[in-house]
Parts: sequence; C-alpha cells; structure tokens
Amino acid sequence: MSPTIGQQLAQLQRLSTPQLRLRYAEVFGEHTPANNRTWLLKRIAWRLQVLAEGGLSERARQRAAELANDADLRLNPPVPRQPARPAPAAMPTEQPPIDKRLPPAGTILARRYKGATVQVQVLQRGFAYQGQVFKSLSAVAKAITGSHCNGFGFFRLARQGDQ
Repeated sequence: MSPTIGQQLAQLQRLSTPQLRLRYAEVFGEHTPANNRTWLLKRIAWRLQVLAEGGLSERARQRAAELANDADLRLNPPVPRQPARPAPAAMPTEQPPIDKRLPPAGTILARRYKGATVQVQVLQRGFAYQGQVFKSLSAVAKAITGSHCNGFGFFRLARQGDQ
C-alpha cells in the first residue's frame, strides 16, 4: 500500500457519517442511502485500494463467475413450515378478572412510609396516587419507594390463601 493510500484511510477514520456518504459519492460516482459508518468505511477503503493498486485479476474474476454459476440458487421462496393462521374474528375483549385480594373500587389504602402517610385510591381499573393513575399496586409502590417491590406486600394486603 502506498503512503498516500495509508494517509487517505487514516483520514477516513476522522470523517463523520454524512462526510463519509459524500466521500462515497466521490469515489463510486453514485450516492448511497447507507448510514452505517462501518460499512461506509470498508467500502470506501476497498474502492480507494482498487483504484490505486488495481482490482481482481481477470483469472480471479473468471473463477468467481464459475463459482457463481455452479451455486445452487433458490428460485422460489421457502415454503413456511406451518401455514399462517388467519386473524381471529372480532372477539369481544374481556376484562381480566379483578384480584380477590383488592378491596372494592373507591376504597382508600393508607400506609405510613418514612414518616408520612401514603394514600392510594382503588379504582375500577387501576389505582390513583398523587393525581396519577397506575395499572398495578406494584407500580404505585415503585413510585413511592423508588425501587420495585410487591404492591400487595407494601400495602399489607392479605395473600390469596389468607383470610
């Protein structure tokens, strides 16, 4: 490799992706939609070396063409192993059952945490805490404590088997 090629390759490393796209257009004579910096670097480096030192020999090109002709090419797309199932007809969306450990909607759950009383209102679907609606008690407990914990445990609600 001549020093000028080495210097050009070193300069490529300092270019941004948009600059590499411009350099690609200069070297190849066409624009590219590619934004992958690594790919652009490799392609431009390859092209600079080909222009400076020559590409593949005619014998190598012929051998590559022979190998390509002998390759088994797929003419049809592969058959899927299992036929795709049609989308189910518009089924009524059922609400998941309400957990039996929860008190009825409208109930206020209160707990002392770090010297303050925390109050959460049970909604029909979710929980209200400080003006926000959360999907689960665990999400409320995480908002209060800053770390994940079991919402039922945090609010000391009975477990499924407890009475």
